[in-house]
Amino acid sequence: MNNSNLFAVLRAAFPANLDETAVETENGLLYSWRDLEHGTAMVANLLASLNLPDGARIAVQVEKSVEALVLYLATLRAGYVFLPLNTAYQSAEIEYFIGNAEPSVVVCGSANFGWISKIAFKAGTQHVFTLNDDRTGSLLDRSGHCSDQHEIALRQPDDMAAILYTSGTTGRSKGAMLSHGNLTENARVLKDYWAWAEGDVLIHALPIFHVHGLFVGIHGALINGSKMIWLARFDAKKVLEKLPQATVFMGVPTLYVRLLAEPGLNREACRNMRLFIAGSAPLLIETFREWHQRTGHTILERYGMSETAMLTSNPYQGGERRGGTVGFALPGVSLRVQGDDGQTLPPGEIGNIEVRGPNVFQGYWRMPEKTAEEFTADGYFKTGDVGKIDLDGYITIVGRSKDLIISGGYNVYPAEIESTINDMPGVLESAVIGVPHPDFGEVGVAVVIARPGAHLDGAQIVAELKAKLANFKIPKQCYVVDELPRNTMGKVQKNLLREQYKSLFA
Repeated sequence: MNNSNLFAVLRAAFPANLDETAVETENGLLYSWRDLEHGTAMVANLLASLNLPDGARIAVQVEKSVEALVLYLATLRAGYVFLPLNTAYQSAEIEYFIGNAEPSVVVCGSANFGWISKIAFKAGTQHVFTLNDDRTGSLLDRSGHCSDQHEIALRQPDDMAAILYTSGTTGRSKGAMLSHGNLTENARVLKDYWAWAEGDVLIHALPIFHVHGLFVGIHGALINGSKMIWLARFDAKKVLEKLPQATVFMGVPTLYVRLLAEPGLNREACRNMRLFIAGSAPLLIETFREWHQRTGHTILERYGMSETAMLTSNPYQGGERRGGTVGFALPGVSLRVQGDDGQTLPPGEIGNIEVRGPNVFQGYWRMPEKTAEEFTADGYFKTGDVGKIDLDGYITIVGRSKDLIISGGYNVYPAEIESTINDMPGVLESAVIGVPHPDFGEVGVAVVIARPGAHLDGAQIVAELKAKLANFKIPKQCYVVDELPRNTMGKVQKNLLREQYKSLFA
C-alpha cells in the first residue's frame, strides 16, 4: 500500500549511503543519514509506547537543535501531529495554546519545565518531556532505551501532520491544520521549481517553529537528500565563514541586511553559491540591489503563509527575478486578485489575494465558523493579503488587508507610501500605519528609521511626500525613531505601532 506519510516521502530521498553526513553543526558535530534514521525510529518508538490517541498533538517549545529536528521527524514517522511553538512565548500564550490544542505530549527546555509542566498537567496533558540544545533532557534519556527499528505509520494525504498557530497580530491566534498531502505537494513543487540538484548544501540559519525554517528549509534539503549546515541561531560572521561550503541559503530580509554589513561579503565568498532565497517579510528594493552589486547574485523572493506553505516564487531559471515582486504562482496554485465586490480585477489593480491549490490548509483547528468565513464559495482561501498582478504576471504584495487605511473614504495602501519614503536620501526603513481621526475616520502616520549618520526631519519628509503623492495619501505625522518593533521572523509589528500612536488625534 502506498504510504502518504510525509516522513516516508522524505525517507525515500535519503542517499543510498546512509553514512554520508546529513547535518553538520556550527561546532563541528556530524550527524549521518543513519543517525537520522535511527534517532527518529527511537523517538517514534517512545511516542508509540505512550498509547496516545489517534491524531494526538505533540506540542514542542525548545531551542533549535538537531535533536529537535529528530523529534519533528519522529512525530511524523509515528503518525502524530506536530505543534511547534515560538520560543519567545510566555506563560499566558503557552496556556492558551495548550488549552486550545490539548496536546497529549508537551516537550520543553529543562529551564522552563517547572512552569510549563504545571500548565500542561492542569490542562490534562499526560506526558511532559524535556529537550535541551546540548543533547540532554528526559526525551533523549527515555528514547535511548527504545529500539532503533520502526515501521513508518501509514497515513493518507488528508491526515493531519502539523498545526501551526498564526502569529495572532489581531485577536486570538488560530491553529492552521496542515496535512501530509499539503506539505508533501509543496516540498515536491519547490524541489523542481528551485532546481535542487545532487551536491546541493543548505545553510540552515532560521528558527524551526515557523513555516520558513521548518517546512521550506528542512523539507527542501531532505526531499533532495541534501546536507544541511546547521546554525543554532543566525550569526552573520558564521554564515560568511560557511558560504564557500554551501550552495543554497534561505533568510528573512533582516538577515540579508546583516550580511551586507559584513565587509567580507563579496563575490569570492559566494563563489560556490547557487541560490539565495528571501521571504517571511518584504525585502527592500535597496537590499535587493545592493546584494546583487556585492555578490553577483540576484535574491529570489517568494511568498507563502502558515496556512498554505509556499504560494509564489520568482523564477529560478527562464525568467527575470524582479525586486519588490514575489514572482508567479507556483505550479498547481491558482491565485487571483479580487475586488471587494468579489469580481476578479484587471492587471495592475490592487485587491484581495485569494488562492487555491493542493498546498492550501484544511482549516483552523476547532474553528469551523472561522474556517468557513475564510473560504469563498468556489473554494479559494482569502489570504488577508492585498496585492496586484502586472501585465507580465508578476505578483506584488502591498500589505495586509488589516493594514489598509481608509481615510475620508479613500483607500490608502501603506506599502505605496513606504516605498516612496524609503527612496528618500538618509532613510533606512519606514512603516506607515492608520490611526483614528475625528474628521477622516482614519489617517496615516509614518514611523521612520534613519541611516547611520543621517539626520532626518519628520516634517520635511511629509513636505517631500506632498510633491509626489495625492493629498489623501499623505501621513498627517511623521516620527523618526531608532528602531521598529519586529517579530522573530523580522516582520514589522504594525499592531504595536497602531497601539502606540492610536491617541494622537483623539
